Amino acid sequence: MSEQNNWERGVLEKLAMSALQEQRRARHWGIFFKVLTFGYLFVLLFLFMGWFDKKDSGLGAGKHSALIEMEGVIAPDSRASADNMIASLQDAFKDKATQGVIMRINSPGGSPVQAGKINDEIRRLRAKNPTIPLYVVVEDICASGGYYVAVAADKIYVDKASLIGSVGVLMDGFGFTGTMEKLGVERRLITAGANKGFLDPFSAANPAHQAYAKQMIAEIHQQFIEVVRQGRGKRLKETPDTFSGLIWNGQKGVELGLADGYGSLESVARDIIKAEKIVDFTVKEGFADRLAKRFGAGVASALSFSAQGGVSFK
Repeated sequence: MSEQNNWERGVLEKLAMSALQEQRRARHWGIFFKVLTFGYLFVLLFLFMGWFDKKDSGLGAGKHSALIEMEGVIAPDSRASADNMIASLQDAFKDKATQGVIMRINSPGGSPVQAGKINDEIRRLRAKNPTIPLYVVVEDICASGGYYVAVAADKIYVDKASLIGSVGVLMDGFGFTGTMEKLGVERRLITAGANKGFLDPFSAANPAHQAYAKQMIAEIHQQFIEVVRQGRGKRLKETPDTFSGLIWNGQKGVELGLADGYGSLESVARDIIKAEKIVDFTVKEGFADRLAKRFGAGVASALSFSAQGGVSFK
């Protein structure tokens, strides 16, 4: 009996130890998978917040053509804002391996102020770095504010079907006075300053305000014209329609001197700059940056000290 009891006890002890070891293994594997999951989520969070977006300016990439993408409407809170474009340009020119800079533009225009800042910075960097050329390659469209930026380049390359030009300025808005009358709504506007209700969409059109607005955008238009003449020089073949706000396809743009020839990102890097390797220096905004900008814009829109209307290159 004693031997049988000892045998049973030994079996039970082995089973108990086995179960204990299995529990320990399961706990260890559980901890391992929890750590692995946490690390995975941590990396996703970094990517989501945009902390890995900033590049090392192409360091170690060897001789290359530097790419800067200007995509969409040019506005303070957009991907094509002056802050983003200027930071990208500075990084590209700063890199010692950059043989030339290519700005690939696909933009219908936007803010005159933002476009003007980018144009100024391109001219400054070109003067500071005379051995590094900057070329613009037009994708689908490079109009108004986009073209304002493009004329600062050494040369502009297009596709035959690209849209280019639209040298003009607009100030748009709506008038709701007729609708308000039909609905029986009365506008009660109180201002401090005789012209604070300038172009208010809920008030009747004021001829003096309209005349002033036309004069103002005419002056901005003249600034645009001078920038185009300065950038294109003798290459520009002016006609009565050149500065009328019309837009042309790439083929006509080359004929009119608005562009210099046909080319793509790859062909300009390979055949013009002679550095086939392309390194993207475009500043990418992370989620945190976009969220902060949207929050700031929301706060700004809630303020009551606002101007009516807006001017844009479109």
